[in-house]
Amino acid sequence: MESYEVLRDLAIILLFAKCLGILARKFKAPQVVGQIIAGLLVGPCVLGWITQTEFITEMAEVGVIILMFSVGLESDLKELIKTGPVAFLIACAGVFVPLVCGALLYMGFYGMAPWGSENFYKAVFMGTIMTATSVSITVASLQELGKIKSKVGTAIVSAAIIDDVIGIVVLTFVIGFKNPDSNPGMVVVKTIAFFVVAIVGGYFVYKMFLTLDKRYPHTRRIPIVGVAFCFALSYIAERYFGIADITGAYVAGVVLCNLSDNEYIERKVDVSSYMFFGPVFFASIGLKTSFDSMNGKLIAFSICFVIVALFAKVLGCGLTSKLCKYSAADSLKIGVGMMTRGEVALIVAQKGLAAGLLSADYFTAVILLILVSSILTPIVLKMLYTKDEKKEMAAQS
Repeated sequence: MESYEVLRDLAIILLFAKCLGILARKFKAPQVVGQIIAGLLVGPCVLGWITQTEFITEMAEVGVIILMFSVGLESDLKELIKTGPVAFLIACAGVFVPLVCGALLYMGFYGMAPWGSENFYKAVFMGTIMTATSVSITVASLQELGKIKSKVGTAIVSAAIIDDVIGIVVLTFVIGFKNPDSNPGMVVVKTIAFFVVAIVGGYFVYKMFLTLDKRYPHTRRIPIVGVAFCFALSYIAERYFGIADITGAYVAGVVLCNLSDNEYIERKVDVSSYMFFGPVFFASIGLKTSFDSMNGKLIAFSICFVIVALFAKVLGCGLTSKLCKYSAADSLKIGVGMMTRGEVALIVAQKGLAAGLLSADYFTAVILLILVSSILTPIVLKMLYTKDEKKEMAAQS
């Protein structure tokens, strides 16, 4: 592919993402829905103008990292600590229920498998794919609704981050049982080590930023250094600890969230995210979609896979939230907010493909889950919040 063709692809993505984002907003749906549909429209599924290139994939990765950094900056650290234990319980249920449901679904289609057999590992791996939660799309929707700092919004973001960490540990255990060369116990150690390093190192980084903020308040060098810190911690998380880079980006944002200039940093970061990286990331989800390898049985499995994956998250996270004293309405929002899948599900699927736990044919089911959950979740969340607002207005009148 000629290098200048990248410019054409970006022009098409940005134009279609913006136009369909505005159209989605006209229909009272979040803009991210329109951006995902834009990728589907210009991608191989419909018009075929753009294919998923390495450049677009990398730009999309930067987009989700910046988005998660922005979420960390918006976090309320006190509320985050307060909701931590509850978020952990919600995340555990959000991993366990989909894991079991996914394994049972696979066995329902392809036969019960004895412990330790090839089919057993494949069944457990299909459940492992279901455990992944993509907080980025839910976050974009909550930001648009102005609910990201609410108790429910904080619980969703906290639970989703913990969910991804647990999901990575589960993934490593599954691969470890199939591949004797890997060491599942080391993943647990590395995960704990990352958070220890992030907390200790983050304290010193925060102190450095306080000095920088005091000496050069409200200057562009602060957000530039902040973004550099975000990228550095994302790299360290992925490269040295095997933790998803988005977790490192989120932690970087949390480290800086109590700065007096945190809103200034956030505004500057949001400009690049809103204008360029965000649309590329959301459109890339649509670009990955292809239905070429589908047959009757795979279509039936894919449909059931999507339905079970969505309801398993709502059931596991929603019921646990209710047990943790959230209202029924808020519990449903948390369950719905946790049902999105995205980049983490793709990472899990790709690792499974490399380990021989997943054939390429099943990527369609994963892409379909990502696409449906990415479009459905923002719409349902908006409906739930709108319903609550109407109830409050009726009560006041």
